Amino acid sequence: MGKEKNPRRVGENEALAVGGQIRGSAQKLGLVAALIRGKNAGEALSILSFSPKAMARDVRKVLASAIANAENNHNLDVDSLVVAEASVGKSISMKRFTPRARGRASRIVKPFSKVRIVVRETSQEA
Repeated sequence: MGKEKNPRRVGENEALAVGGQIRGSAQKLGLVAALIRGKNAGEALSILSFSPKAMARDVRKVLASAIANAENNHNLDVDSLVVAEASVGKSISMKRFTPRARGRASRIVKPFSKVRIVVRETSQEA
């Protein structure tokens, strides 16, 4: 009999990579994701390499993973890949406490975020 195969979550000419727990807020991660949305994959890698934002390093790793998935798992042409989607969401939040004056304590929230990058192969007819 065998196990049923999971259906693909993206199209036939697309590949996907997800960064599950990236340290930092979803708002800051969204700023980095906006830099690469709709760009050519190679151009997006170089934008992230030279971005001064700290989260760009983690997003670059996820994008490189999506490109590798496209090449190795889905046999797509790396030179014609475009960042079709770069979506961001909240993940967990670590809660910590710090001492304050007069015996009180304040909560510190350390958020984590997730990013989902989809690369799509485009036709090179120009």
